[in-house]
Amino acid sequence: MTAEIPSIDSVTHFCARFQPLTTSELPALAECYSDDVDFTDPLHHHVGRDRVMTYYAELLDGVQHCHFDFHDRQTVGNTSFLTWTMHLTHPRLGGGRTVNVAGCSRLQWRGQRVCRHRDYFDVGAMLYEQLPLLGWMIRSVKKRL
Repeated sequence: MTAEIPSIDSVTHFCARFQPLTTSELPALAECYSDDVDFTDPLHHHVGRDRVMTYYAELLDGVQHCHFDFHDRQTVGNTSFLTWTMHLTHPRLGGGRTVNVAGCSRLQWRGQRVCRHRDYFDVGAMLYEQLPLLGWMIRSVKKRL
């Protein structure tokens, strides 16, 4: 038996939930995931839709604005690859300025729901470089390299 390939509409619907990503959008985003979704990003690993949604809610705590611009979308079989730029505004990051971080996602689908979600992005650019003292140190080291 072959895996059911996601529809273009499913990928488009998933991406739309991140434009913008808000706590009020989380119930609609939750419907895009399977009950047993396996989610990994450079910071955390969570299994189960409820755990993933709790993680998203915690990430959004204090966020003034977050949205994603999706660039390339490619689906091969039951796997989609998305490249994106996240635009995040949080008073504790970058002096409250919007931080832009490039990344990509690998989504595996079971039918029309995501059962595995893996994000790849530079945590240093998103978080560590945006903190006052630590950011200065990291940027100094990068300049020397």
